[in-house]
Amino acid sequence: MSTTITPVSIPAVAWDIAANVYFPANFDEQLQYPVIITAHPTGSVKEQTAGNVYATALADEGFVAIAFDASFQGESGGEPRFTEDPGFRVGDFSFVVDYLVAQPWVDENKIGVLAVCGGAGYAVAATMIDRRIKAVTTVAGSNVGRLMREGFSNYDPIAMLEAVAAQRTAQARGKAEQINDLLPPSVDYATENGLTDIDVLEATEYYKTDRGQHERGCTSFNFARQGALATWDAYAHAETFLTQPLLIVIGDKPGAFASYRLGMELYGRAASKEKELLVLEGVSHYDLYDQPEATGQALKAAVPFFRKHL
Repeated sequence: MSTTITPVSIPAVAWDIAANVYFPANFDEQLQYPVIITAHPTGSVKEQTAGNVYATALADEGFVAIAFDASFQGESGGEPRFTEDPGFRVGDFSFVVDYLVAQPWVDENKIGVLAVCGGAGYAVAATMIDRRIKAVTTVAGSNVGRLMREGFSNYDPIAMLEAVAAQRTAQARGKAEQINDLLPPSVDYATENGLTDIDVLEATEYYKTDRGQHERGCTSFNFARQGALATWDAYAHAETFLTQPLLIVIGDKPGAFASYRLGMELYGRAASKEKELLVLEGVSHYDLYDQPEATGQALKAAVPFFRKHL
């Protein structure tokens, strides 16, 4: 038998969250299983790295895994679309946990999270709030709030917030929404226009080509709705509230999305008494999305970590 993928709809605030449950081979609904929630990066959907790489591999190791689309994105509900609001992104995790604890095949004391890139920042914040999450692994973890104050706003978040305010006023008066793509349309376009950062180039290769492209994926923000990120910090109060076991996996090739720097910061700040930092030599942020050697090393650490703590 092989892994079985079952789509489910999970009630949220006023809409449903779309998720795929990855059941291991020989799954027995009469038993209770440890479950790992896998959370997608900013700009991704559940079928991409969270699902087709990490959830699949975790199910192969005997865990139940569940990959979900963030509210306003993918197949999940919520309007306006492409909203990237940290309050909702963090809250989504607890709705997924609500679903899990109502299933007879879930061991409610063995629920963990593995999250990638921006999803990892939201996962850290969710883990601090929801004590039903017993262990967390971040892979190429980022902090979208920090990036919004830095490169995403050209290091001028006040000007960005002024522009967001103007856009909201314009939309209230009938103007169309402004949907901004965070990436150039192609690697060639990026290089021709002097964009040389490794994360930007590799993100473009991943999202804009057959390597990682998905029909529902969209590396876009609804501009009028991105202001909430400006004052948000995924790691706020980690020194007090992030006490669950923590595994941080990063590559040592730094780029604009700062997973190397932010991983080091999280390791230092987390209150977790049991925490691990794995720095992979010669590995970039996007290698940890889908490249077999890098993701294999991440999973080689994550699987025993979850077996120990779940």
